Amino acid sequence: MRRILMIACVSMALSHVAAAQTLRITLREDPDILDPTLARSYVGRIVFAGLCDKLFDIDETLHIVPQLATGYEWADPTTLILHIRPGVTFQDGTPLDAAAVKYSLDRHLTMQGSFRRSEIGQIDRVDVQDPQTVRVVLKSPSAPLLAQLTDRAGMIVSPKAAEAEGKDFGAHPVCSGPFKFSERVANDHITLDRYPGYWNARAIHFDHVIYQAITETSVRLANLQAGATDLVEQIIPTDVDTVKKDPKLRIVTSSGLGYQGITVNVANGARSQGPMGREALVRQAFDLAIDRSALVQVVYNGLYQPTVQAISAGSPFHTPIAVPARDVAKAHALLVQAGAPLPVKVTMNVPNTPDIRQAAEVVQSMVGEAGFDLQINTMEFAASLQAEARGDYETYLIGWSGRSDPDGNLYAFLHTGAGQNTGHYSSKIVDDALDGARAVVAVDARAALYAKLLAQLRKDLPIIYLWQPENIVGMTARLTGFRAVPDGMIRLQGLAFAP
Repeated sequence: MRRILMIACVSMALSHVAAAQTLRITLREDPDILDPTLARSYVGRIVFAGLCDKLFDIDETLHIVPQLATGYEWADPTTLILHIRPGVTFQDGTPLDAAAVKYSLDRHLTMQGSFRRSEIGQIDRVDVQDPQTVRVVLKSPSAPLLAQLTDRAGMIVSPKAAEAEGKDFGAHPVCSGPFKFSERVANDHITLDRYPGYWNARAIHFDHVIYQAITETSVRLANLQAGATDLVEQIIPTDVDTVKKDPKLRIVTSSGLGYQGITVNVANGARSQGPMGREALVRQAFDLAIDRSALVQVVYNGLYQPTVQAISAGSPFHTPIAVPARDVAKAHALLVQAGAPLPVKVTMNVPNTPDIRQAAEVVQSMVGEAGFDLQINTMEFAASLQAEARGDYETYLIGWSGRSDPDGNLYAFLHTGAGQNTGHYSSKIVDDALDGARAVVAVDARAALYAKLLAQLRKDLPIIYLWQPENIVGMTARLTGFRAVPDGMIRLQGLAFAP
């Protein structure tokens, strides 16, 4: 009740924003930094969908469609020509042209702490061919490059603002999306105001968007039922029937692209030196002790798909492989074979959201029967990301929202030295497969490389994949124009309240 009252107080504090012209979106967590080069969180991407347009986007069928770029062509296998939409301006009024595109791509590649570098690292240089044409020269062919440009790597920031703000740009971001940044109250809300100079202004029907962060699933549901929010980006499966029974609300579901898993620190500092980090046999035992089907049944009413890989079942690159049955006896035998002192003590960082906490507790109970003493360390989400980046974890129960090209689910987390490989996993077999899959276009050839990669990952287990979620969005029945795209982003173009 206290949290509902607090949301009501926030709403009153924002009463200067006309309700009929305001869209209120509830997020499961507070986003991290609002800088496309440095950002990592899924909910941050949802805010970016209103703030920062990209060179390209994806549609409901995962086809790449124009946004800031009107088109492209490959001059040769390592030269990509991008045609930039004319007449676009940033929210500070400066022009978005080829020079600005070059600036942002170079920033992604060179800025300290960039999480985009490993995504587009095959770019050798970016040239301005004319004010509306960019020439991107690659070190080697890159099959997933265009798909990477449909996300944060393709977001173009204002060079003027980025230079003026420096390291503080994420606190005052300036992009070219339909809404400009207004204010942020940490762990509470982010407000965006409509940018009147937006190039596709006809598609925008709100003057303001307020993103509110509410970690408690029951409070998110209560606020939706009470009309205190218009859209909740994540309804957990156990609440779906409640929303469906309310005539004032509706549910929209779509297959997701991502996964939830347990990342293991295998080589990043002192926290990697326990049995879980040092011994693959211990990780194999941990993996065998988990009943994934029971886990998703208990926590998510069986609506999510158990998995042991990062590539979703609907992808042509998915490797058909059975999810192994739980085998406590074999898991215990592996611990004995590894020579680990029993019980094996392991700490797991867990974001402080109810369903993820519950999943962690189920895992804790399951692995306990095999000889593990799993301690759960619950943390605020942004703090858990910061701890991961420092290598301050043994294991980390963390999800990834997924990308349309499988490279986006794999390379940054598994390639030696890649930006989000926080556990410092390194395997020549995996590196070669990832590099090879970037260099070929044929689906069959890439799928074979990903199958080879998966075989090695099942031995090493730097990430213990658990399940693939669905996108389940709850909203007021008055809201029209919502598009269910598999990446789960809330695209504001076309959204409106019914008259």
